[in-house]
Amino acid sequence: MALTYSAGSLVAARGREWVVLPESKPDLLVLRPLGGSDDDIAAVFPAFEEVKGAEFAAPEPSDLGDQRAAGLLRTALRIGFRSGAGPFRSLAGIAVEPRAYQLVPLLMALRQKTVRMLISDDVGIGKTIEAGLVASELLAQGEATGLAVLCSPALAEQWQQELRTKFGIDAELVLSSTVSRLERGLDLGQSLFDKYPHVIVSTDFIKSTRHRDDFVRHCPDLVIVDEAHTCVAADDTSSGSQNQLRYELLRRVAADESRHLLLVTATPHSGKESAFRNLLGLVKPDLAAVSLESEAGRKLLAQHFVARKRADVRQYLTKGDGLEDDSLAERTAFPSDRYFKDETYKLSPAYRALLDDAIAYAGERVRAADSRGRREARIAWWSAIALLRSLVSSPRAAAQTLTTRSAAAIAASAEEADRFGAPLNSDSADSDTLEGMDVAPGAETGDAGARLAELASRAAELDGTEHDLKLKALIKHLKALLADGYNPIVFCRYIPTAEYVAEKLKERGGVRAEVEAVTGTLSPQQRIEKIDKLAEKAGDDPAARRVLVATDCLSEGVNLQHHFDAVVHYDLAWNPTRHDQREGRVDRYGQKRDEVRIITLYGADNGIDGKVLEVLIKKHRQIKKDLGISVSVPDEMSTGVTDAIVEWLLMRGRDGEQKALFGAEAFETATTKLDNDWNSAAEREKASRSRFAQRSIHPQEVAREVAAIRDALGGAGEIDTFVRESLDALSAVIRPAGVDFTAQVGGTPAGLRDALAPVVGAETVEKDRPIRFRADPAVARGEAALVRTDPVVGALAAHVLNAALDTLADGARPARRCGVITTEAVSTRTTLLLVRYRFHLTLPSRSGDKQLVAEDARLLAFQGSPKSAVWLPAEHAVALLDATASANTDPHFGERTMTRILAQLSDVSGYLEEYGDELAADLDESHRRVRAASGEIVRGLSVTAQRPADILGAYVYLPAAPGASAASAEAAPSTDGVSA
Repeated sequence: MALTYSAGSLVAARGREWVVLPESKPDLLVLRPLGGSDDDIAAVFPAFEEVKGAEFAAPEPSDLGDQRAAGLLRTALRIGFRSGAGPFRSLAGIAVEPRAYQLVPLLMALRQKTVRMLISDDVGIGKTIEAGLVASELLAQGEATGLAVLCSPALAEQWQQELRTKFGIDAELVLSSTVSRLERGLDLGQSLFDKYPHVIVSTDFIKSTRHRDDFVRHCPDLVIVDEAHTCVAADDTSSGSQNQLRYELLRRVAADESRHLLLVTATPHSGKESAFRNLLGLVKPDLAAVSLESEAGRKLLAQHFVARKRADVRQYLTKGDGLEDDSLAERTAFPSDRYFKDETYKLSPAYRALLDDAIAYAGERVRAADSRGRREARIAWWSAIALLRSLVSSPRAAAQTLTTRSAAAIAASAEEADRFGAPLNSDSADSDTLEGMDVAPGAETGDAGARLAELASRAAELDGTEHDLKLKALIKHLKALLADGYNPIVFCRYIPTAEYVAEKLKERGGVRAEVEAVTGTLSPQQRIEKIDKLAEKAGDDPAARRVLVATDCLSEGVNLQHHFDAVVHYDLAWNPTRHDQREGRVDRYGQKRDEVRIITLYGADNGIDGKVLEVLIKKHRQIKKDLGISVSVPDEMSTGVTDAIVEWLLMRGRDGEQKALFGAEAFETATTKLDNDWNSAAEREKASRSRFAQRSIHPQEVAREVAAIRDALGGAGEIDTFVRESLDALSAVIRPAGVDFTAQVGGTPAGLRDALAPVVGAETVEKDRPIRFRADPAVARGEAALVRTDPVVGALAAHVLNAALDTLADGARPARRCGVITTEAVSTRTTLLLVRYRFHLTLPSRSGDKQLVAEDARLLAFQGSPKSAVWLPAEHAVALLDATASANTDPHFGERTMTRILAQLSDVSGYLEEYGDELAADLDESHRRVRAASGEIVRGLSVTAQRPADILGAYVYLPAAPGASAASAEAAPSTDGVSA
């Protein structure tokens, strides 16, 4: 008859040792390798395979290590933990080490039975990480069983990669391009949202009537909405608008009160209070109408809303936050500022003549259409704007626009003309998506082909720096940026312009740098691949330079801070929010420059740029400088201003003289209304940031949890020491690189090289290229961060741990399970034990109790013999890791000493069990504390220690005092303790 093994016990099967998991049955054991991850879980049938009880083998007294052995083994063990026992179930298993401030939304979420949150931290702070932390924790605890991320299709693949690589969540893409393939694999009557538990869905695809109903019926119990501000509508929005359709979808998703909902946006205010209230209403219906001026209203909002500026988190957990000291202080290296420089250019005579003729033609068309009805007037209006914007952009874009039919020309009504023309010709901050919006618009309407063809021919002749002085100015400013060591991104409005600029930059007379163009002609994945190739071509040489020319297909969501540090606005956007989005691609956490440079090119004499810069762009900058955050200008307000500018340009010839724009009535009316509305929005935003600042979680609470996490999993200093000492012991070549360092691993054992190859690339290992290790956890691809969750650090730790456990392993073995060290750090013989505890946890959740087995590692130290041990405080045990050998210890004497100690360790088993029970009680209290505000979640929670604990390592420290000898090592213990 097969034996029954309890959860948490050790068994031996298939030539290795395993931990029995709670899902096991008498006839089926679910096992996780000892020290392994959930990815290695296996099922074993005891009736068909040999399974027997196992005890963790004692250390081998002859396998002695040096003074570093204990510390390296302890860190390697803790890095390998993927099932930590603390209240945050997911933190040990994810591949990202969150900043302390990023734990705040997670702590807020765990205090809610059903998580409803609006995460509105500033651009670049890490909202994706914050949402991912909440999602992975809810899934790990069993509070959620499935996940749907609603986002723009351009960001879907990036979300997929972030979830997979950082949080271990494999999500299927549900896009218009993938849905047919996914549906072919369904059973009859099955929904794809039932088949795939984790999905990333295009918001604009799923809002359609056909797919919306199926999604709502089968929606997962956890939903994240990215750029949530685009998914709500103000009360005065038309029922057919795209925002309204998305809002209706989310209202139905949020209607299920048991569904977890995370709304993510850096701009919760669109300038309209009703839109903000509707956004809050999705989180909690009461918030749509509650008075946020009242204390009760603010307290209610504080439970669900977190909105912080960079200044709020640049330095966190300091004495300034109310803590006693700065021992847990965390400083996040955001760029301190953006350096703005507005550079002008003037049109060449030939370009000036072309623009004047084009304006005259467009003005004639608009005036003629005014008398033919509203539909014709709107078609002519959009054609005129297309013509003007493309001419100001580049001769290449102008030539294409002049020979392309206007999208509005096929409209059957004025409203339809606006619907077709506006997306391609304006820069709405709330447009459905930036996909497809970078194509050059058409201006041809069918009855002026010859005249437009003549203008197009003249535009094509202006290619190059002789006539295109805007391009000449760009090259001048790029050379200055490159000379100062910057790697810029040049943002263009249209695909033909971006391709033209990249082409000219590569030619003779261009710039000495690697240059590539990325536009909407590429898929989102192809864009990322091209950017990576550009970075790879430039290489690791600090002197190598790269220039990326891009359209606004890269202005949202894509993170470019690792490869670029300057932005050039080649074409002005007509909505300043778009400029902020562009700049935010490089000005964010992980940017290594303290100052990001921004150059804005504008035409001094084209009639448009100077006005847009003065009225819109500079105003936006000033508000952001004053508040520390961006405040969106309402779309209709910026459109009113740009319409007035265009109208002035087109109509100024009617009076026979050029009337000053700033005296034009329409322009004055539009700018006054813009200023009033924008200032009001800024004041509301300023007041809300003050009134609604995150106060539901105090820094002291975060500090307590951060300390507990570091105590269990290790801190940055420990990881740095481990990596340097392990690589040095394994014969890697280490070279300093400022505060960081590089390592070449060509001379390390084959086992380590094989483990690193899939992580850093086989070519890097085979050709012995340096691997850069950085203290900053925000690293570029191919670099390693000195944090426990980095895959390079994980591979190194696994190698060190496995080599320590296998006395027959080939090559150097930096960590050992035994050691005898003679040192001045002790005054009497002191024994340090590295003990691994396993805990059996019962965690209540909405889906029922979840049984888990978790691990923890502790250092315990005693003076004297095991039978009469005097146990030392925990901090003294940890201090022994820093003890240095003051004399060599005879190997034979060391082995005899180690043999005696190991034979007597059974005398301390009672203390180890008591300590395990104390740890279990502390863990129980921490789980209850984190979930204190949700009583139902902690009812039934229990934590018990599995017995016996595993003694992974034993290390004896002998005093180096004069006269000390083998005999003195047997002396009675003193009470002097351990010297620091």
